[in-house]
Amino acid sequence: MTTAFSPKLTASRSPCLLDPNQPVKSLSIAFWLWKTLLFVVIISCPGLGYDTSSSLLPYQNNHSVVDVISSVQSKQEYISIPLKFLRWDSIYFVHIGRIGYVFEQEWAFSYTYSNLVNYLSSFLFPSDDSNGVAGFAVTGVIVSHVAHYLSVLALYRLSINVFGHDSQRKRLVCFLAAALHIISPAGAFLTAPYMEAPFSFLNITGLYIYSSSHIDLDSGKRSLSHMKLLLSGCFFAVATTVRSNGILSGIPLVFDALIHSYDIVSRRSFWAAGIRLCFVILSGCIVALGFAVPQYFAYTKFCMDDSISRPWCQSLVPSIYGWVQAHYWGVGFLRYWTVSNIPLFLLAAPMLLILFLSSFWAMGAGTPAPAFNVSLKSVSAPSSSPASMLLTRLAVAQFILTAMALTSYHVQIVNRISSGYPLWYWYLACQALGTSERTLPAAKNNNYFPALVQVMAIYALVQGVLFGSFLPPA
Repeated sequence: MTTAFSPKLTASRSPCLLDPNQPVKSLSIAFWLWKTLLFVVIISCPGLGYDTSSSLLPYQNNHSVVDVISSVQSKQEYISIPLKFLRWDSIYFVHIGRIGYVFEQEWAFSYTYSNLVNYLSSFLFPSDDSNGVAGFAVTGVIVSHVAHYLSVLALYRLSINVFGHDSQRKRLVCFLAAALHIISPAGAFLTAPYMEAPFSFLNITGLYIYSSSHIDLDSGKRSLSHMKLLLSGCFFAVATTVRSNGILSGIPLVFDALIHSYDIVSRRSFWAAGIRLCFVILSGCIVALGFAVPQYFAYTKFCMDDSISRPWCQSLVPSIYGWVQAHYWGVGFLRYWTVSNIPLFLLAAPMLLILFLSSFWAMGAGTPAPAFNVSLKSVSAPSSSPASMLLTRLAVAQFILTAMALTSYHVQIVNRISSGYPLWYWYLACQALGTSERTLPAAKNNNYFPALVQVMAIYALVQGVLFGSFLPPA
C-alpha cells in the first residue's frame, strides 16, 4: 500500500497498481480491491451485533412473540449477511422506504434516498421472503458501491478542470485526490445502505458540471455554459434532498450572483452579465427547492390541521428538519459539548483540523501555485481564473460545514460527511507533493503521505469492524 500510493515513487516510475497515466483503469482496480477488503471485514464480524434491532426488521409484521422467534430461527441463516450492513441510520431508511414516514423523528432522514433504494429493491428482489429487508440491504450496498465508484471518477474529472492535466505533476495531483477518496475515513458508510455515497456522487458531479460551465463561459460557449449551470443546480438540489448540508453547494452560485450584479451595476458586459445572472438565480432557486420541498410536504401534513399542529409550525420559518434535529437528536449550538462526548471530539479532531487547514489554504491560495497554473484565460484578472475562484468558493462552503460540525452537529459524523467535499483531498495531495506555494515546511522535508494513507486505511478497517458489530461511533 505504501508503494502504490507513494507520490515520489509514482512521479519517477509508475507502480503496477496505480499508474497516473492510466487513471481510470488504476482507480478502478484500487477501488474494487479496497471495497472487497472492506466488504469481507464487515461480513466477517461475528454474531448479530451489540444492538440486535437489525435482526428484528424482517419480522415487524408478526404480531406474536412466538412467530417472531420461529421466524428468526428459520431465516437467520439467509439474512445474516445482508443485515450486517443495516446499522444505525440504515434501520430508519428501511422503515421509511417500506412504510413511509410514521414517526416525527424520521423526518431527519432522506425520503429520496429511502424510496430510491426501496424501489430498486422491489425491482431487483421481487420475491424477497424477509419482508423486503434483505433485498433493501443488498440493493443499498449496490447503490453505495456504484455511487462511490462514480464519485471517484467524477472527482478525477473535477480535479482536471481545476488543476489541468498537461504535466505529470498536475495529473498526479488529480490522481492522488481521487485515490484518497477511495479510502476516505467514511469507510463502511460508503459501503453500507447510507446516504454518504449518493451524496458524494451528486455533490462532486454537480461541482464538476459547475466548473465545466465556467470553463465553457470563459471559452465563449455561453449557451452550453448556461445549460450546465442549470444542470449543476439540479444535482445540488437532489444532493440536498439526500443530505441537508448539500444546500452549502449553493454558495458558489451566491458568489456568481454578486460578481454578475457588480458587472451590471458597473456596466461591464451589461447584457451578458444580466443574462448570466438570470441563469445563476434560476440555478440557485433549483438548489433551494431541494431543501424547501421536503419542508413543504411536512408543513402540509402537520400544520394544516390545528388538531395535530406541532410547535415548529408556529416558527417564523417553520422547518420540521430543524425541529426534529434539535428535539429528538440533540443537535444545536454547543449542545454536544459535554464531558462524556470528549472522546468523540478527539476522534473527530484530525478531520476537523484537515478541513480547517484546507479551507484556509484555499482561501489564501489566490491563484493556483506556479506548478498548477491552469490553461484557462482569466476572466478579469490573474487572480480570478475559474480554478482559483472555485477553490475559494469551496473553501467557504467547507469552512461553514466544519464550523457547524464542531459547534452544532454530532461531531463524529464529520468523518463521514466530509467524504463528499473535494477540497481537502486536493490539499493533502498538494501537501504530499510539496508543490503548492502554501505547502507546510514539514511536508516539504518529510514524505508523510504513505503514513497518512496507512492511517486512513487502518481507521477505515477498524471502523468497518465496529460498524459490522453495531458498535459506535456512528
